[in-house]
Parts: sequence; structure tokens; C-alpha cells
Amino acid sequence: MLRIAVPNKGSLSGPAAEMLHEAGYQQRRESKELRIVDPVNDVEFFYLRPRDIAIYVASGQLDIGITGRDLLIDSDAYAEEILPLGFARSTFRFATKPGTVGDDLADLKGKTVATSYEGIVAKHLSDNGIDASVVHLDGAVETAIQLGVAQVIADVVETGTSLRNAGLEVVGEPIMKSEAVVIRRIGADAEETKVQQFLRRLQGVLVARTYVMMDYDCRVEQLEKAVALTPGLESPTVSPLHNEGWVAVRAMVPAKEAQRIMDDLYDIGARAILTTAIHACRL
Repeated sequence: MLRIAVPNKGSLSGPAAEMLHEAGYQQRRESKELRIVDPVNDVEFFYLRPRDIAIYVASGQLDIGITGRDLLIDSDAYAEEILPLGFARSTFRFATKPGTVGDDLADLKGKTVATSYEGIVAKHLSDNGIDASVVHLDGAVETAIQLGVAQVIADVVETGTSLRNAGLEVVGEPIMKSEAVVIRRIGADAEETKVQQFLRRLQGVLVARTYVMMDYDCRVEQLEKAVALTPGLESPTVSPLHNEGWVAVRAMVPAKEAQRIMDDLYDIGARAILTTAIHACRL
């Protein structure tokens, strides 16, 4: 039975459960449940603190897990990323009072940096040859500068509103970009059948969310132009219609470009243009 770690709370929890449900896996009905078994898919899910998941997977007690890239790196656990999942995206950056530190990373030399992600920050500074102190704080770190604990903080930045409200500004280049990822223990069997099936299901959900199916009718003489607009993944499906000189075309197109493609198809004479959602797929 495949043993999988899933975030039990926070920004990773809901989207992870939703993706697993779309992939056909049973999920818990109550937030108090810490373990469930999906006998149909021969999978056992363990609901754990996101920060702890990399540790459990690295120990070999669990086969794979879903956590944040930032949490994986910060843990320094013997685990590796095997599939990005595209949700819970964030950027990790330095921030300080305006005019205190320049935009060059070297300006952090000799400074004290407060963060909840000591592993990430210490590694980033070390990799770039910057000699600075790192102070670990749990929870919000914006007040560390105001209280004199540090001159700089390093934290997840989304809109920057919290920083501005605290009188701080972002400095320098991003430390890293994070998102939800699937992880496994380094050295684990990469071709293990159940793991590969799990990854294919999640990849199917990612593709289904990214693409829509587009159907339309067009004149034969406009087919090449139409196909150029909708090449599909391999090639579109083309079928003759009852009315001579017309064909029906079906192809997958990127969802974010669907409206533009529909306009372009209409301009070259395509009609009956429809898009439908894709709920699952295998490529």
C-alpha cells in the first residue's frame, strides 16, 4: 500500500485535498482525521504538519508527500522534489526599513536577519559568501526590526501589503520561488509502479486544469489556417461533415488562450465554436 503524507492545515491543505479528490482518491471528511485508507486505490493518507512532511518522507516511513518547496529546502531533509503542483505559489525575499540596506546582497554583510525559515536563509547567504547572522523566529517576523532583534527580515512575500503596513520594503533579488510539490526520499525507487501511477494522476489533473477541449466547424479551404491556430498536443481530430466542403475539428487548447483562439477562428470563417472543460486525462 502506498503511504502518502498530506498537509493537515494551512494554505497547502485545501488545494492539496482538492487535487487528490480530482485525481480520484478518497479524502478525509473531517479535519480531525489524521489518517485514512483508500482501499480502492490501495493508498493510505497521513495528514501531517506541512513543516514535518519532508522529515517523515526522508525517514522512509512514508513513500511520498505533498509539501511546499520552501519547507522541503528549509528542513534540509534527505528528500527531493519530483513534481511541482502549481498551487500555493509564493516568493521568498528580504525586507527592511527604507534606506537601511541597499539592493545588493553584499549589503547584508554583518547584518542580523530574522526569519522563520532559517535553513533557507542560512544556505542562501552561505552559497553567496555573505557573512551575516540568522535569528530564527516562529510566526510573523515583521516586528523583529521594530523591536531591535534584527536589521533585516526574510519571509514569504505575496502582495507586500503586510510589509508596507509594518513600514518595511523589499530589497534585493528573490531568495527563491516556492509552490506545492510532491517529494520522495532521495534514492527511493523512481520507477515504483504505484508512485508512477500517482504522479500520472496528478499530472492529468494539472493538464486538465490548464487546457480546454475546443470543437468547431470550418470550410476545407480554411483548414490549414485553423489547424495552425489549434495544433493540439499531437494533432487535432478532423472529421468530414454531412455538408460537402465542411469539416469538424477537435483539439486541446490552453485555457488562458481559448477566447483569443475563438476570435481568430471566427475571423477565418470557423463556426459553431465550443469549449468544454477537461476533468481528467492521461498523456
